[in-house]
Amino acid sequence: MSSRLIDLFKRFIGYVSVSLIGTAVDTAVLWVCSHLLFSGSYFGRNILSPTISFECAVFVNFCSCYFFVWKDRISQRGTRSFFRHYAGYNASCTGAFLLKMGLLQLVLWITGLDVVWCNLIALCFSGLFNFTMSDRVIFKKKKIFPDASLDRTGNPAADSET
Repeated sequence: MSSRLIDLFKRFIGYVSVSLIGTAVDTAVLWVCSHLLFSGSYFGRNILSPTISFECAVFVNFCSCYFFVWKDRISQRGTRSFFRHYAGYNASCTGAFLLKMGLLQLVLWITGLDVVWCNLIALCFSGLFNFTMSDRVIFKKKKIFPDASLDRTGNPAADSET
């Protein structure tokens, strides 16, 4: 196997591990919110609690990805970098969540399987989508140019003195 595939496989294993931690956080926060904080309200229990638990899981997953899984792709660490990456990651996770819900409904409609099985099938596809977005867009590997005074085309960069 090439070193690129090995690197991708290692990142995928790290991403799956992070996702399992996020799932545990999501489940724990959902239970606390729905049973202890908002148990008396339909909106609180069924809308607000899952939203809070989803965002907590996204934040934990993002921090794990930012500081561990894709740490070598963060060129400048700082508050701005952190929140810029977080905004993209959160948007990607929200897209993956919507994709999961759509796939869950589609699999349920086509197969008639129990919703738990449909959810697991949908999670596989939405997880691959989110991993791909993280690897290719959010934590994209920066191209390194050998001569910093040249741009991508080999012409002098606008800020270089030539």
